[in-house]
Amino acid sequence: MQWRAGTVVDEVRRWPGAVEYTVALQDAEQPRVRALAYTAMVGEPAVGERVLLNASALLRGLGTGGLAFVVARPDDLPPDPPPGPGHIVKARYTPMQQMLLAVDEQDSPHHGALEDADDLDGMPVVVADLHSALPAVLAGIRHMHPEARVAYVMTDGGALPAAFSRAVAGLTAAGWLAATVTVGQAFGGDHEAVTTHTGLLAARHVVGADVAVVSQGPGNVGTGTRWGYSGVACADALHAASVLGGRPVASLRVSGADRRERHRGISHHSRTAYGRALLTPADVPVTALPDAGLDELVRAQLTDLVGSARATLRVVDVPADGMLEALRTSPVPLTTMGRGLDLDPAPFLAAAAAGAHAAALSARP
Repeated sequence: MQWRAGTVVDEVRRWPGAVEYTVALQDAEQPRVRALAYTAMVGEPAVGERVLLNASALLRGLGTGGLAFVVARPDDLPPDPPPGPGHIVKARYTPMQQMLLAVDEQDSPHHGALEDADDLDGMPVVVADLHSALPAVLAGIRHMHPEARVAYVMTDGGALPAAFSRAVAGLTAAGWLAATVTVGQAFGGDHEAVTTHTGLLAARHVVGADVAVVSQGPGNVGTGTRWGYSGVACADALHAASVLGGRPVASLRVSGADRRERHRGISHHSRTAYGRALLTPADVPVTALPDAGLDELVRAQLTDLVGSARATLRVVDVPADGMLEALRTSPVPLTTMGRGLDLDPAPFLAAAAAGAHAAALSARP
């Protein structure tokens, strides 16, 4: 952890739960930097105020999360939050740990509904590797079922604070998301839950969702090895959906523009998670891609995946009619690995196909 001290120069932008500032550093090689403050943790520093920063990701030049974070305001500590229920600690045993009210704990008003809850009543659960798939999945859902009530279950494979995601803020403001449930060590959703299982149960029995979408927060981790990436947990989320009586829908990670061969067509992330780690049946939606050569590659890879998978994968061909138009209605930018819809439509179409299929399942009696 690399510490820096600085002074707030101005406010750049804000969204629910977070404010981005320009901070002038003291005695540093970068005189001014971008710094993010989570308002629930440190409040809102004022212009001219001294702040202490964690600058590790900024100095390393990371992509997602490559900015400084406000750790403390030494001259103006924020007031204590009002007393309230809740004893579930997240970001446990770190200096930034918080005590929160989980939807499933004894003090929660929803504890009674979840105490013996054990069934999702057939609710479709779309599981995606990357956080950037979320708006595309929602576009697909709305394309088929505009009135569907959708909950986002955010796991802790990427960013832990939900407030880091401007996409979640924008999708919620636009009415595309009914609620966000942060599970595991992730925090800051409309509801907190201890596990993915209780997060899914809360999506169904507390939020009243027709469809749940599960993905990690922004900033996935990958090492270029077969098993060393955070998205391998997709299999665990599909297992949770299955054991709870939901309909597991595996969203494919697809790209036609990624320069890394392991991510061309169907990413090795999807091939490993769904072909090697998954032990329960799941639907795998696919749709026609504008690039005929890429479409042929994806279908050949999918045939190999289904043939070698340990679990039964049911391929569902989703009509592409109107899908690109539906994606263009997204209230937040569509971008993945620095590429947008026009540069690389494949990842968004694949995610939208998963959403459209889940919406069709949810509309069935």
